[in-house]
Amino acid sequence: MLTLPVESLYQQISHVFWPALRVLAIFTTAPIFNESEIPKKVKIGLALIIAFLISRNLPDSNLVMISYQGLWVAAQQLIIGAAMGLTVQLIFVAVRTAGEIMGLQMGLSFATFFDPSGGGNMPVIARILNLLATLLFLTFNGHLWFLTILSESFVVVPINSESIDTSGFYYLAHVAGLVFRSGLMLGLPIITLLLSINFTLGLLNRLTPQLSIFVVGFPLTLTVGMTALTIEMYTLAPFFENLMTNIFDHLSNIILMFSGR
Repeated sequence: MLTLPVESLYQQISHVFWPALRVLAIFTTAPIFNESEIPKKVKIGLALIIAFLISRNLPDSNLVMISYQGLWVAAQQLIIGAAMGLTVQLIFVAVRTAGEIMGLQMGLSFATFFDPSGGGNMPVIARILNLLATLLFLTFNGHLWFLTILSESFVVVPINSESIDTSGFYYLAHVAGLVFRSGLMLGLPIITLLLSINFTLGLLNRLTPQLSIFVVGFPLTLTVGMTALTIEMYTLAPFFENLMTNIFDHLSNIILMFSGR
């Protein structure tokens, strides 16, 4: 009869438990992995499988789970995983921000759809761009890149009782400024075009008050905006690839700063 000592079983559970906390935190905050359509049991099972595969190449941390030290290490793993997930989430936030700005300029800010991933209403243009960004993220193997960085993070920031460097959080706040900058760059051509049209319509309204600008302006801005958005779709893929590369580079820097390097 095959028997397993309690000490060996405890050691095996502890060896998988600490990486699982970081992975579970990522599955709560990271895009694609935190989709509400995915059942929680599937998320937990997939996170445990990933943690088990990663833990095979990690040294034994020799930490006691039920202790004050274990509570401190668990909080650190959750914070590191949440910070990594939020950093990658900035890619999609930038794209959604561009969609909201463009929809506002087109006059489609009132047209909203329920967003299953975010749990709220999202403008229709932002919803379309978010779906395209999700497809591009999977096409460019962004999820595999992320899992690779996750695996390397356990080497750069090992599981131990040492405190992580807080400079990584300041750098994360600095990287968050990329959201508005990238979103504005993506929507700037359409914003400039529609702003010129609105400026022209404003002049016509002052010169010819008899002309109903609202009747002419809304269909014109909507038509021109959708046409310009269709043309801009050809540049969305290279723009998103460059944005994704920059975010992953920043993510690597954040992990290095957590380690104090």
